[in-house]
Amino acid sequence: QTTSKHEFFVDMTCEGCSGAVTRVLNKLGGVQFEIDLPNKKVFIESDKDTDVLLETLKKTGKAANYIGPK
Repeated sequence: QTTSKHEFFVDMTCEGCSGAVTRVLNKLGGVQFEIDLPNKKVFIESDKDTDVLLETLKKTGKAANYIGPK
C-alpha cells in the first residue's frame, strides 16, 4: 500500500488543541503527521482514506476540513 500525504485545516487555537489532534491520530495508528499550529494545518501521511482521516480529526471537537493532497 502506498502512502500519500494530505493537508487538513483544523481549528486549533492552543497547545491543548494540537495535543488533542496528536492523541486521536496516534490512537488511529498507521499515520505520520506534522502539526502546524500557527497556520492551523495538519499534514498527514497515511494509506487511509481521507474521509477516515477527517472523521478522526473531527473527534477532537474542532472544525476540520480537507484541503487537498500535499
